[in-house]
Amino acid sequence: MIIRDFTSHPNVMRKEDPSWKFALGASPVTEGSILRIADEAGNEGYGYASATPHMGAIAATLEAELAYFKPHVVGKDGGHIEAIGAALDRAMRGAPQAKAAIDCALHELLARRLNVPLCQLFGGQVRNQVPILRILAIKTPDEMAAQAQKLVNEGYRYLKIKVHGEVDLDVKRVAAIRKQVGDDVHLTIDANQSYTTKNAIIAINRMADYNIDLVEQPVSADDFEGLALVTRTVPVKVEADEAAGSLAEIYQLVTKRAVDAVSLKIPKLGGLRNTIAAARLCEQAGVSYRMGAAVGSRLLSAHALHLACALPGVDYACELGEFARLLDDPFDGIEIENGVLHLTTGPGSGARWIGP
Repeated sequence: MIIRDFTSHPNVMRKEDPSWKFALGASPVTEGSILRIADEAGNEGYGYASATPHMGAIAATLEAELAYFKPHVVGKDGGHIEAIGAALDRAMRGAPQAKAAIDCALHELLARRLNVPLCQLFGGQVRNQVPILRILAIKTPDEMAAQAQKLVNEGYRYLKIKVHGEVDLDVKRVAAIRKQVGDDVHLTIDANQSYTTKNAIIAINRMADYNIDLVEQPVSADDFEGLALVTRTVPVKVEADEAAGSLAEIYQLVTKRAVDAVSLKIPKLGGLRNTIAAARLCEQAGVSYRMGAAVGSRLLSAHALHLACALPGVDYACELGEFARLLDDPFDGIEIENGVLHLTTGPGSGARWIGP
């Protein structure tokens, strides 16, 4: 079926907590673009392009990139996803968030045309649910502990603590949260590149006393040697995020065992196809992986959920529930139940456009 329609528009979602922040910045809103494609038979597919500055995209550039890619999609057979993806790569290097929206929309379109759940396009499900890891924004230790307890009361058993590179204060944050939620809740740390190598080692060794499961991107994404040194030195699993921004970077990370784990994100890798390829690289190298933070509409989380349920190597809670702290979502169709997202069984991803 030939693609006839390709339309996109900016999407702005307010944060329930407008003071929400992490080490790389703060904003009262989450921005992105919603892409709709449709074929000549009226089948539709939607994709979400994330405007994430620290991953190289802002709202204005997304709209320009999608407009640039439009001629490479309209008039093509929507089932030829690999061919369209190759054409986009020839047309422009980079632009992973815009490419991810197109890739996801094409997969959604094909799944709806075939009347199958999206995960069937990835080999079928290996699980039917995923535990959700929720993120705690940077605040005072007592404020973060209170928010942690609120999430635990809602049924979550996996929490990620944002830290800011101040060793003593960050350790106090971890200590306060562990004291508040007890020993049965899984805790992870995300420094978003905010530590020097030496301070990362000091901080993680101190935090290890509070039984943390992993530490995400403790040092600069560009500091490969520093990241590898932290991984070799500390007793906690170290995970790459910003350092794992492409297949080439993930190949270097896993073949040299610079990290113990990789956070896979559909927007930064350019779509579902590349995320699957990244997962296979990790599997062959014996490096753990999971689906990292899908910040935006339920649409993005729904696509990531279907992929997480089709990848056998996903070995930990995934960050697919951040839509719960956002307002004005133009999609529904998935909701978190007692800290878990359940795989939808209807055609496509299960996300439904409700406007505006």
